[in-house]
Amino acid sequence: MTTDRIRPRHQPRAQAETRTQTQTQENDVTTGATVWLTGLPSAGKTTIAHELAGRLRAGGRRVEVLDGDEIREFISAGLGFSREDRHTNVQRIGFVAELLARNGVLTLVPVIAPYADSRNAVRERHAKNATPYLEVHVATPVEVCSVRDVKGLYAKQAAGELTGLTGVDDPYEEPESPELRIESQHQTVQESAAAVSALLSERGLV
Repeated sequence: MTTDRIRPRHQPRAQAETRTQTQTQENDVTTGATVWLTGLPSAGKTTIAHELAGRLRAGGRRVEVLDGDEIREFISAGLGFSREDRHTNVQRIGFVAELLARNGVLTLVPVIAPYADSRNAVRERHAKNATPYLEVHVATPVEVCSVRDVKGLYAKQAAGELTGLTGVDDPYEEPESPELRIESQHQTVQESAAAVSALLSERGLV
């Protein structure tokens, strides 16, 4: 009586390499973080965020940019611009940012967030979950912002068509001790993005 021997089937080399590569990627969990860029309207926050996002993606990082206008349209629709509504909007953005960052995404948030207590609440949410959080103050003077006037807000305010413009007839509370302060009027967008990238590198986040 003969007994057939069952021989193990060898995996194709390419398949074995693919599996090994996948396992390595799964084990190499990248730390996420939230980078909140606060500043006046037309300070350059969104432009810097998208330049930085491009750099980070080129380096293989998972990146999301939470645009304030998009959040207003899709998540905070119905909110106005009272202090209470602005606070609620910032907390919603902070929740989404922390959730993404906690799951390994570098999350860039170019949102004004004019009130210190709102920003502090977002920072505390991140700290509670041990999620890295960096505050970047894009400290462009209102005189420069009003000349840039990307969305025409300053012109509308001057013409009496708009009230409650942050930094003009509505308060903006500057951060007292941000992780980084950028004066965008004195450097290029690329230099500003490089400064934030250097901060991330210094903190071991890229």
